[in-house]
Amino acid sequence: MANQPSPLFAAPGNWRERLAVIVDTMREMSRQTDPQQMVRAYVARMAQVIQRDRFMTLSRRENDYPAIVITRDSERQTEINPWTQRDRLPVVRGGLLAELIYGDEPRIIDELEVPADDPGAAYFAGQRSLMAIPLYDRGLALNMVIFMRKKSHGFTPEELPEYVWMSNLFGRATQNLVLSTELRRAYEAIDQELKAVASIQRSLLPAELPHIPTLDLAAYYQTSRRAGGDYYDLFPLAQGRWGILIADVSGHGTPAAVLMAITHTLAHTYPEAPYPPSRLLTRLNAQLTQYYTHGSGTFVTAFYGIYDPQTRQLTYARAGHNPPRLKRCADGTLVVLDRAAGLPLGIVETEQYPEAVCDLQVGDQIVFYTDGITEAANRAGEMFGPSRLDQVLKDCGLTAAGLVQAVVEAVERFMDGRPADDDRTVLIAKVK
Repeated sequence: MANQPSPLFAAPGNWRERLAVIVDTMREMSRQTDPQQMVRAYVARMAQVIQRDRFMTLSRRENDYPAIVITRDSERQTEINPWTQRDRLPVVRGGLLAELIYGDEPRIIDELEVPADDPGAAYFAGQRSLMAIPLYDRGLALNMVIFMRKKSHGFTPEELPEYVWMSNLFGRATQNLVLSTELRRAYEAIDQELKAVASIQRSLLPAELPHIPTLDLAAYYQTSRRAGGDYYDLFPLAQGRWGILIADVSGHGTPAAVLMAITHTLAHTYPEAPYPPSRLLTRLNAQLTQYYTHGSGTFVTAFYGIYDPQTRQLTYARAGHNPPRLKRCADGTLVVLDRAAGLPLGIVETEQYPEAVCDLQVGDQIVFYTDGITEAANRAGEMFGPSRLDQVLKDCGLTAAGLVQAVVEAVERFMDGRPADDDRTVLIAKVK
Protein backbone atom coordinates (compact mmCIF):
# COMPACT_ATOMS: atom_id res chain seq x y z
CA MET A 1 0.00 0.00 0.00
CA ALA A 2 1.42 3.41 -0.99
CA ASN A 3 2.45 5.87 1.67
CA GLN A 4 0.55 9.14 2.17
CA PRO A 5 2.43 12.27 1.07
CA SER A 6 4.19 14.24 3.78
CA PRO A 7 2.58 17.38 5.21
CA LEU A 8 4.99 19.58 3.30
CA PHE A 9 3.80 18.40 -0.11
CA ALA A 10 0.38 16.98 0.67
CA ALA A 11 -1.67 20.05 -0.22
CA PRO A 12 -0.22 21.84 -3.26
CA GLY A 13 -2.85 24.54 -2.93
CA ASN A 14 -1.94 25.33 0.67
CA TRP A 15 1.26 27.13 -0.26
CA ARG A 16 1.21 29.46 2.73
CA GLU A 17 1.47 26.53 5.16
CA ARG A 18 4.28 24.97 3.18
CA LEU A 19 6.08 28.29 2.92
CA ALA A 20 5.79 28.82 6.67
CA VAL A 21 7.42 25.43 7.32
CA ILE A 22 10.29 26.20 4.94
CA VAL A 23 10.84 29.74 6.25
CA ASP A 24 10.83 28.57 9.89
CA THR A 25 13.34 25.87 9.01
CA MET A 26 15.63 28.24 7.13
CA ARG A 27 15.48 30.82 9.92
CA GLU A 28 16.46 28.23 12.50
CA MET A 29 19.30 26.94 10.34
CA SER A 30 20.63 30.46 9.79
CA ARG A 31 20.97 31.02 13.54
CA GLN A 32 23.22 28.01 14.08
CA THR A 33 26.94 28.45 14.68
CA ASP A 34 27.81 24.86 15.59
CA PRO A 35 27.53 22.14 12.89
CA GLN A 36 26.44 19.45 15.37
CA GLN A 37 23.69 21.64 16.78
CA MET A 38 22.64 22.58 13.26
CA VAL A 39 22.23 18.92 12.28
CA ARG A 40 20.33 18.23 15.50
CA ALA A 41 17.90 21.06 14.77
CA TYR A 42 17.46 20.03 11.15
CA VAL A 43 16.77 16.40 12.06
CA ALA A 44 14.08 17.53 14.48
CA ARG A 45 12.50 19.66 11.74
CA MET A 46 12.60 16.92 9.13
CA ALA A 47 11.01 14.47 11.57
CA GLN A 48 7.88 16.65 11.24
CA VAL A 49 8.05 16.48 7.46
CA ILE A 50 9.23 12.97 6.56
CA GLN A 51 7.48 10.01 8.13
CA ARG A 52 10.08 7.40 9.07
CA ASP A 53 10.80 4.75 11.66
CA ARG A 54 14.56 4.93 11.44
CA PHE A 55 17.11 7.15 9.78
CA MET A 56 20.86 7.02 9.26
CA THR A 57 23.51 9.22 7.75
CA LEU A 58 26.53 7.81 5.96
CA SER A 59 29.86 9.22 4.88
CA ARG A 60 32.51 8.07 2.47
CA ARG A 61 34.79 11.08 3.03
CA GLU A 62 38.41 10.05 3.53
CA ASN A 63 37.45 6.45 2.66
CA ASP A 64 37.71 4.21 -0.37
CA TYR A 65 35.22 1.70 -1.68
CA PRO A 66 33.67 -0.25 -0.06
CA ALA A 67 34.15 1.45 3.33
CA ILE A 68 31.33 3.56 4.81
CA VAL A 69 31.21 5.44 8.11
CA ILE A 70 27.86 5.50 9.96
CA THR A 71 27.86 9.11 11.13
CA ARG A 72 24.35 9.12 12.66
CA ASP A 73 21.78 6.51 13.60
CA SER A 74 18.41 7.28 15.18
CA GLU A 75 18.75 4.11 17.29
CA ARG A 76 22.19 5.00 18.59
CA GLN A 77 21.97 5.53 22.33
CA THR A 78 24.89 7.97 22.61
CA GLU A 79 25.37 10.97 20.34
CA ILE A 80 28.72 11.06 18.59
CA ASN A 81 30.01 14.21 16.93
CA PRO A 82 31.28 13.11 13.49
CA TRP A 83 33.61 16.13 13.22
CA THR A 84 35.35 15.79 16.57
CA GLN A 85 34.84 12.09 17.42
CA ARG A 86 35.19 10.42 14.05
CA ASP A 87 37.35 7.65 15.49
CA ARG A 88 34.37 6.46 17.57
CA LEU A 89 32.07 6.00 14.57
CA PRO A 90 31.29 2.49 13.28
CA VAL A 91 32.59 1.51 9.86
CA VAL A 92 30.81 -0.91 7.50
CA ARG A 93 32.51 -2.42 4.47
CA GLY A 94 30.39 -3.36 1.47
CA GLY A 95 26.84 -4.61 1.19
CA LEU A 96 23.74 -2.54 0.49
CA LEU A 97 25.06 0.54 2.31
CA ALA A 98 28.11 0.69 0.03
CA GLU A 99 25.91 0.06 -2.99
CA LEU A 100 23.71 3.01 -2.05
CA ILE A 101 26.31 5.68 -1.26
CA TYR A 102 28.84 4.70 -3.93
CA GLY A 103 25.99 4.51 -6.44
CA ASP A 104 25.79 8.33 -6.31
CA GLU A 105 22.05 8.35 -7.05
CA PRO A 106 18.82 8.84 -5.07
CA ARG A 107 16.89 5.59 -4.54
CA ILE A 108 13.65 4.31 -3.12
CA ILE A 109 13.32 0.62 -2.28
CA ASP A 110 9.69 -0.33 -1.76
CA GLU A 111 10.31 -3.94 -0.74
CA LEU A 112 13.42 -4.03 1.39
CA GLU A 113 14.98 -7.45 1.75
CA VAL A 114 18.53 -7.60 3.07
CA PRO A 115 20.40 -10.91 3.33
CA ALA A 116 21.52 -11.89 6.81
CA ASP A 117 25.16 -11.98 5.73
CA ASP A 118 25.06 -8.37 4.47
CA PRO A 119 27.71 -6.34 6.40
CA GLY A 120 25.06 -3.77 7.32
CA ALA A 121 22.17 -6.16 7.92
CA ALA A 122 21.74 -5.07 11.55
CA TYR A 123 20.94 -1.52 10.44
CA PHE A 124 18.04 -2.71 8.29
CA ALA A 125 16.50 -5.10 10.83
CA GLY A 126 12.71 -4.77 10.95
CA GLN A 127 12.56 -2.23 8.11
CA ARG A 128 10.60 -2.91 4.92
CA SER A 129 11.20 0.19 2.75
CA LEU A 130 13.93 2.74 2.26
CA MET A 131 14.63 6.18 0.76
CA ALA A 132 18.29 7.10 0.13
CA ILE A 133 19.17 10.77 -0.48
CA PRO A 134 22.72 11.51 -1.63
CA LEU A 135 24.40 14.72 -0.49
CA TYR A 136 26.72 15.84 -3.25
CA ASP A 137 30.11 17.46 -2.88
CA ARG A 138 32.35 17.98 -5.92
CA GLY A 139 29.86 15.91 -7.93
CA LEU A 140 30.01 12.83 -5.71
CA ALA A 141 27.69 11.54 -2.99
CA LEU A 142 30.22 11.88 -0.20
CA ASN A 143 27.40 11.78 2.32
CA MET A 144 23.95 10.19 2.31
CA VAL A 145 20.76 10.29 4.37
CA ILE A 146 18.72 7.10 4.59
CA PHE A 147 15.12 7.03 5.85
CA MET A 148 13.43 3.69 6.56
CA ARG A 149 9.91 2.49 7.34
CA LYS A 150 8.68 -0.70 8.93
CA LYS A 151 6.15 -1.09 6.17
CA SER A 152 6.71 -1.60 2.47
CA HIS A 153 6.07 1.25 -0.01
CA GLY A 154 6.70 3.70 2.80
CA PHE A 155 7.87 6.58 0.59
CA THR A 156 6.27 8.49 -2.28
CA PRO A 157 8.48 8.81 -5.39
CA GLU A 158 6.88 12.15 -6.30
CA GLU A 159 8.40 13.70 -3.17
CA LEU A 160 11.93 12.44 -3.80
CA PRO A 161 13.10 15.39 -5.98
CA GLU A 162 12.10 17.92 -3.31
CA TYR A 163 13.78 15.88 -0.56
CA VAL A 164 16.99 15.64 -2.59
CA TRP A 165 16.88 19.39 -3.23
CA MET A 166 16.16 20.34 0.40
CA SER A 167 18.67 17.89 1.88
CA ASN A 168 21.46 19.03 -0.41
CA LEU A 169 20.82 22.67 0.40
CA PHE A 170 21.06 21.75 4.07
CA GLY A 171 24.14 19.60 3.47
CA ARG A 172 25.87 22.43 1.67
CA ALA A 173 24.97 24.87 4.46
CA THR A 174 26.35 22.44 7.05
CA GLN A 175 29.55 21.92 5.11
CA ASN A 176 30.00 25.68 4.78
CA LEU A 177 29.48 26.03 8.53
CA VAL A 178 32.07 23.29 9.16
CA LEU A 179 34.55 25.03 6.86
CA SER A 180 33.78 28.37 8.48
CA THR A 181 34.39 26.89 11.93
CA GLU A 182 37.65 25.29 10.81
CA LEU A 183 38.74 28.53 9.16
CA ARG A 184 37.95 30.53 12.29
CA ARG A 185 39.97 28.12 14.44
CA ALA A 186 42.85 28.26 11.97
CA TYR A 187 42.77 32.07 12.04
CA GLU A 188 42.72 32.02 15.83
CA ALA A 189 45.73 29.70 15.90
CA ILE A 190 47.60 31.85 13.38
CA ASP A 191 46.67 34.98 15.29
CA GLN A 192 48.10 33.50 18.48
CA GLU A 193 51.32 32.72 16.63
CA LEU A 194 51.45 36.23 15.18
CA LYS A 195 50.92 37.70 18.65
CA ALA A 196 53.89 35.67 19.87
CA VAL A 197 55.99 36.85 16.91
CA ALA A 198 54.93 40.46 17.55
CA SER A 199 55.81 40.12 21.23
CA ILE A 200 59.25 38.76 20.39
CA GLN A 201 59.75 41.47 17.80
CA ARG A 202 58.87 44.28 20.20
CA SER A 203 61.26 42.83 22.76
CA LEU A 204 64.07 43.52 20.26
CA LEU A 205 63.33 47.25 20.34
CA PRO A 206 64.70 49.45 23.12
CA ALA A 207 62.58 48.94 26.23
CA GLU A 208 63.15 52.61 26.97
CA LEU A 209 65.14 55.30 25.24
CA PRO A 210 68.55 55.96 26.76
CA HIS A 211 69.62 59.26 28.27
CA ILE A 212 71.94 60.92 25.77
CA PRO A 213 73.51 64.20 26.80
CA THR A 214 72.42 67.16 24.61
CA LEU A 215 69.61 65.11 23.03
CA ASP A 216 65.92 64.90 23.89
CA LEU A 217 64.55 61.65 22.39
CA ALA A 218 61.10 60.19 21.76
CA ALA A 219 59.86 57.35 19.56
CA TYR A 220 56.66 55.85 18.15
CA TYR A 221 56.35 52.35 16.70
CA GLN A 222 53.24 50.77 15.20
CA THR A 223 52.94 47.74 12.93
CA SER A 224 50.23 47.53 10.28
CA ARG A 225 49.72 43.89 11.27
CA ARG A 226 50.57 41.83 14.32
CA ALA A 227 54.22 41.80 13.38
CA GLY A 228 56.20 44.01 11.06
CA GLY A 229 59.57 44.90 9.61
CA ASP A 230 60.38 48.31 11.07
CA TYR A 231 63.32 48.51 13.43
CA TYR A 232 65.10 51.19 15.41
CA ASP A 233 67.94 50.92 17.90
CA LEU A 234 70.47 52.97 19.85
CA PHE A 235 74.00 51.77 20.66
CA PRO A 236 76.29 53.15 23.40
CA LEU A 237 79.77 53.61 21.92
CA ALA A 238 83.20 54.56 23.15
CA GLN A 239 83.99 58.11 24.27
CA GLY A 240 80.32 58.78 25.08
CA ARG A 241 79.12 58.59 21.49
CA TRP A 242 75.85 56.93 20.46
CA GLY A 243 74.81 54.94 17.39
CA ILE A 244 71.33 55.64 16.02
CA LEU A 245 69.90 53.02 13.66
CA ILE A 246 66.53 52.96 11.92
CA ALA A 247 65.65 50.32 9.32
CA ASP A 248 62.70 49.04 7.31
CA VAL A 249 62.41 45.53 5.86
CA SER A 250 60.55 45.29 2.56
CA GLY A 251 57.18 43.56 2.77
CA HIS A 252 54.91 43.12 5.75
CA GLY A 253 53.90 40.66 8.43
CA THR A 254 55.82 37.67 9.72
CA PRO A 255 58.41 37.39 6.89
CA ALA A 256 59.40 41.03 7.44
CA ALA A 257 59.49 40.49 11.21
CA VAL A 258 61.83 37.52 10.82
CA LEU A 259 64.27 39.50 8.66
CA MET A 260 63.99 42.40 11.10
CA ALA A 261 65.04 40.03 13.91
CA ILE A 262 67.95 38.79 11.79
CA THR A 263 69.05 42.38 11.15
CA HIS A 264 68.86 43.09 14.88
CA THR A 265 70.99 40.03 15.65
CA LEU A 266 73.61 40.93 13.04
CA ALA A 267 73.81 44.49 14.34
CA HIS A 268 74.22 43.30 17.93
CA THR A 269 76.79 40.61 17.16
CA TYR A 270 79.07 42.91 15.19
CA PRO A 271 82.58 41.78 16.19
CA GLU A 272 83.88 45.35 16.44
CA ALA A 273 82.48 48.60 17.75
CA PRO A 274 79.76 49.62 15.23
CA TYR A 275 81.55 52.62 13.83
CA PRO A 276 82.20 54.33 11.57
CA PRO A 277 78.66 54.12 10.06
CA SER A 278 79.86 52.87 6.68
CA ARG A 279 81.53 49.86 8.32
CA LEU A 280 78.36 48.68 10.06
CA LEU A 281 76.17 49.07 6.96
CA THR A 282 78.75 47.36 4.76
CA ARG A 283 78.92 44.36 7.07
CA LEU A 284 75.13 44.13 7.48
CA ASN A 285 74.73 44.27 3.72
CA ALA A 286 77.31 41.54 3.10
CA GLN A 287 75.78 39.23 5.72
CA LEU A 288 72.21 39.75 4.60
CA THR A 289 73.02 39.31 0.90
CA GLN A 290 75.19 36.25 1.37
CA TYR A 291 72.99 34.32 3.78
CA TYR A 292 69.43 35.66 3.82
CA THR A 293 68.20 37.80 0.92
CA HIS A 294 70.14 36.69 -2.17
CA GLY A 295 67.69 36.09 -5.01
CA SER A 296 64.64 36.57 -2.79
CA GLY A 297 63.79 40.12 -3.81
CA THR A 298 63.75 41.11 -0.13
CA PHE A 299 65.86 43.98 1.12
CA VAL A 300 66.33 46.31 4.08
CA THR A 301 66.59 50.08 3.97
CA ALA A 302 68.61 51.60 6.79
CA PHE A 303 70.01 54.83 8.18
CA TYR A 304 72.83 54.64 10.68
CA GLY A 305 74.31 57.68 12.34
CA ILE A 306 76.79 58.24 15.17
CA TYR A 307 76.13 61.19 17.42
CA ASP A 308 78.80 62.85 19.52
CA PRO A 309 77.17 64.69 22.46
CA GLN A 310 80.34 66.76 23.04
CA THR A 311 80.55 68.25 19.56
CA ARG A 312 76.84 67.78 18.62
CA GLN A 313 78.06 66.21 15.39
CA LEU A 314 76.21 63.49 13.50
CA THR A 315 78.16 61.24 11.13
CA TYR A 316 75.91 59.05 9.04
CA ALA A 317 75.46 56.66 6.12
CA ARG A 318 72.30 55.61 4.29
CA ALA A 319 71.28 52.37 2.64
CA GLY A 320 68.29 53.38 0.54
CA HIS A 321 66.41 54.71 3.56
CA ASN A 322 64.26 57.83 3.76
CA PRO A 323 66.62 60.70 4.59
CA PRO A 324 65.94 62.20 8.02
CA ARG A 325 64.58 65.74 8.02
CA LEU A 326 66.30 68.41 10.09
CA LYS A 327 64.54 71.62 11.10
CA ARG A 328 66.91 74.32 12.33
CA CYS A 329 64.77 76.29 14.72
CA ALA A 330 67.43 78.98 15.07
CA ASP A 331 66.87 80.30 11.54
CA GLY A 332 63.87 78.25 10.30
CA THR A 333 65.75 76.41 7.55
CA LEU A 334 65.03 72.81 6.59
CA VAL A 335 67.87 70.39 5.88
CA VAL A 336 67.36 66.96 4.35
CA LEU A 337 70.09 64.50 5.31
CA ASP A 338 70.15 62.92 1.87
CA ARG A 339 73.88 62.66 1.29
CA ALA A 340 75.92 59.47 1.74
CA ALA A 341 73.40 57.32 -0.13
CA GLY A 342 73.84 53.68 -1.08
CA LEU A 343 71.65 50.77 -2.19
CA PRO A 344 69.36 49.07 0.34
CA LEU A 345 70.92 46.24 2.31
CA GLY A 346 70.63 42.75 0.88
CA ILE A 347 70.79 43.54 -2.86
CA VAL A 348 74.46 43.76 -3.94
CA GLU A 349 76.94 42.05 -1.65
CA THR A 350 79.85 44.32 -2.57
CA GLU A 351 78.01 47.61 -2.12
CA GLN A 352 79.99 50.27 -0.24
CA TYR A 353 78.40 53.05 1.81
CA PRO A 354 79.87 56.56 1.90
CA GLU A 355 79.57 58.82 4.91
CA ALA A 356 78.54 62.39 5.54
CA VAL A 357 78.80 64.71 8.53
CA CYS A 358 76.23 67.15 9.86
CA ASP A 359 76.97 69.68 12.60
CA LEU A 360 73.90 70.15 14.78
CA GLN A 361 72.92 73.21 16.77
CA VAL A 362 70.91 73.72 19.94
CA GLY A 363 67.21 73.68 19.08
CA ASP A 364 67.59 71.52 15.96
CA GLN A 365 64.82 68.96 15.46
CA ILE A 366 65.58 65.76 13.55
CA VAL A 367 62.95 63.24 12.55
CA PHE A 368 64.07 59.72 11.63
CA TYR A 369 61.17 57.77 10.10
CA THR A 370 60.12 54.87 7.91
CA ASP A 371 58.09 55.24 4.73
CA GLY A 372 54.94 54.11 6.55
CA ILE A 373 54.74 57.75 7.68
CA THR A 374 55.22 59.64 4.41
CA GLU A 375 53.44 57.01 2.29
CA ALA A 376 50.39 56.79 4.58
CA ALA A 377 47.43 57.20 2.21
CA ASN A 378 44.02 58.76 2.79
CA ARG A 379 40.73 57.53 1.35
CA ALA A 380 41.39 59.38 -1.90
CA GLY A 381 44.71 57.57 -2.35
CA GLU A 382 46.80 60.70 -1.66
CA MET A 383 49.99 60.20 0.35
CA PHE A 384 50.88 62.12 3.50
CA GLY A 385 54.25 63.08 2.02
CA PRO A 386 57.38 64.77 3.41
CA SER A 387 55.93 68.30 3.17
CA ARG A 388 53.23 67.56 5.76
CA LEU A 389 55.92 66.08 7.99
CA ASP A 390 57.87 69.32 7.66
CA GLN A 391 54.81 71.31 8.73
CA VAL A 392 54.76 69.45 12.04
CA LEU A 393 58.43 70.21 12.63
CA LYS A 394 57.74 73.96 12.40
CA ASP A 395 56.57 74.01 16.00
CA CYS A 396 59.89 74.58 17.74
CA GLY A 397 58.28 74.89 21.15
CA LEU A 398 57.47 71.20 21.45
CA THR A 399 59.55 68.58 23.20
CA ALA A 400 60.64 65.46 21.33
CA ALA A 401 57.67 63.59 22.82
CA GLY A 402 55.35 66.42 21.79
CA LEU A 403 56.70 66.34 18.25
CA VAL A 404 56.20 62.58 18.01
CA GLN A 405 52.62 62.96 19.20
CA ALA A 406 52.05 65.78 16.72
CA VAL A 407 53.38 63.64 13.83
CA VAL A 408 51.21 60.65 14.75
CA GLU A 409 48.09 62.80 15.15
CA ALA A 410 48.73 64.56 11.84
CA VAL A 411 49.06 61.22 10.03
CA GLU A 412 45.91 59.82 11.63
CA ARG A 413 43.89 62.94 10.80
CA PHE A 414 45.11 62.72 7.23
CA MET A 415 44.20 59.03 6.92
CA ASP A 416 40.72 59.75 8.33
CA GLY A 417 40.18 56.24 9.71
CA ARG A 418 41.71 54.36 6.79
CA PRO A 419 43.71 51.33 8.04
CA ALA A 420 47.48 51.56 7.77
CA ASP A 421 49.06 49.75 4.81
CA ASP A 422 52.54 49.74 6.28
CA ASP A 423 54.38 49.81 9.59
CA ARG A 424 54.98 53.28 11.00
CA THR A 425 58.04 54.30 13.00
CA VAL A 426 59.14 57.76 14.12
CA LEU A 427 62.22 58.61 16.17
CA ILE A 428 62.69 62.29 16.96
CA ALA A 429 65.78 63.86 18.45
CA LYS A 430 65.82 67.45 19.65
CA VAL A 431 69.23 68.99 20.29
CA LYS A 432 69.49 70.72 23.62
